[in-house]
Amino acid sequence: MADTAPQTKLGLLERLERGPVICAEGYLFELERRGYLQAGAFVPEIVLEQPELVAQLHREFVHAGSDVVEAFTYYAHREKMRLVGKEHLLEQINRQALAIAKEVADETGALFAGDICNTNVFVADDESRQAVREMFDEQVGWAVDAGVDFVIGETFSWGEEALIALESIKATGLPAVITLAIHQEPATREGWAPQDACKRLEDAGANVVGLNCIRGPKTMLPLLEAIRAQVDGYVAALPVPYRTHDEQPSFQSLRDPGYDELPEGRPFPTALDPFTCNRYELGDFARDAHALGVSYLGVCCGAGPHHIRSVAEALGRTPAASRYSADMSKHAFLGTDERLKSENREYADKL
Repeated sequence: MADTAPQTKLGLLERLERGPVICAEGYLFELERRGYLQAGAFVPEIVLEQPELVAQLHREFVHAGSDVVEAFTYYAHREKMRLVGKEHLLEQINRQALAIAKEVADETGALFAGDICNTNVFVADDESRQAVREMFDEQVGWAVDAGVDFVIGETFSWGEEALIALESIKATGLPAVITLAIHQEPATREGWAPQDACKRLEDAGANVVGLNCIRGPKTMLPLLEAIRAQVDGYVAALPVPYRTHDEQPSFQSLRDPGYDELPEGRPFPTALDPFTCNRYELGDFARDAHALGVSYLGVCCGAGPHHIRSVAEALGRTPAASRYSADMSKHAFLGTDERLKSENREYADKL
């Protein structure tokens, strides 16, 4: 008689023991590009207004190779919602975002992650310490109610704020992934080197530590090498898919000399298109980071499913979206497939 018992889903740490885990982030930018979210405010009201579109983006990222469905609760904390006059929607947005993510995780077998993030009010005094802890506690509480597999704390410029987020998560007994955001100066806001900050987080109980957002592949990779040398456990890397460089190491610091009609001359956040990494650059980053010993990989603000597919394929995966990976041998003019050769092939060099 066949064994019909349901298979137990592996948790985050069990999956990491077996190999790399991929996590797609970047919902704010992708939904803004699609015309469903306002740049500037960056509040995820879309989870209430058009939940089916959020669910579809979750599915697209899993189809492309993400092992994690991360609830779209970034910036859905009390202070941010108050600033844009939407505090009355706070709990509703969080619970709805978690419900959407859970549905997709359940149907796809992906991990279901809660999410808390930088508050932008932390200034390393007692008042802000208490304020951010209360915000984290209520969001983490809703995540626990929803049954998340683990909680992500992300994009922290202050190491101490990241530690407070970690305390809130660890109080629940759930695994914690904590990632820092390193701006132009290669240090946290209080001056901790990224590797030292990650070591503090690991020693405080974080299961995965590392970096996300702000820096592109080329300016994040050197920091990851130092982090990997300093910490013992799992390391995370989720860059933005933009061509940052030594002179402009963050995507906020990028400048476009070819277009000077931008507010304050900054392409960030709505005119970054000329700096976008192609899919192959993200694949190269994934290979290089994994070779360093980074095992929790993804892409942050600006990510599209094609970027996630390249990360997955660079790690030896064949996600469902690989069925449609590029095969230029089939191109009418540029291809090499004898069956598809065009009589206009002579024009290939003139395209």
